[in-house]
Amino acid sequence: MPLHLGDTAPDFTTETSTGPIAFHDWAGDEWVVFFSHPADFTPVCTTELGRVSQLQAEWDKRGVKPIALSVDTNEEHAQWIPDINEYNNTTVEYPIIADPDKKVAELYDMIHPGEGDTSSVRSVFVIDPDKKIRLTMTYPKSTGRNFDEILRVIDALQEADRGECATGVDWQPGDKVIVPPEVPTAEAKEKFDDVEEHYSYLRTARVKADAAGTGAVGCG
Repeated sequence: MPLHLGDTAPDFTTETSTGPIAFHDWAGDEWVVFFSHPADFTPVCTTELGRVSQLQAEWDKRGVKPIALSVDTNEEHAQWIPDINEYNNTTVEYPIIADPDKKVAELYDMIHPGEGDTSSVRSVFVIDPDKKIRLTMTYPKSTGRNFDEILRVIDALQEADRGECATGVDWQPGDKVIVPPEVPTAEAKEKFDDVEEHYSYLRTARVKADAAGTGAVGCG
């Protein structure tokens, strides 16, 4: 059964390239980017897993733990990881799930027979600290993912979680946010700086900086 936004991410136990895990325990109180790739020793996947490793400092900054999956074995992962490291000038430290029996891939609906075989497609799940699914994305096997966009979405989700706001097209941290229509303008002016009413249903604003000057305090 497909998983939907707001669903609890299914728990599972599995072997990974860094050792056995129980997924929910491994995730702890952090965000998770859980992504599948079709197969080890394939060109697009080699670039993708390397990029995720290159972004490790960005994941850490946001409290995000990446974890990958394919239907290959741990032995195959171990043989392939040096190629990822060499090609991308990185060191993969996050776990890669070994799922040769496809149990986890099927649990997360990562196998799409219409794509031509029974390997996993390029699925992405962003999961919050409450284990709720906040984003799902599926790319075709021929197209590598843009993990900078996934970082941007996580920034937007975390911004929205800090208070009552939304983020518009192409939003980046520091840009104006959108005030939800249900928030009265008077209340919005207390919560935000530089509130602009473009239409009755569209108001933009800037997130207030905290009193200590250490950055944004979120939308609320």
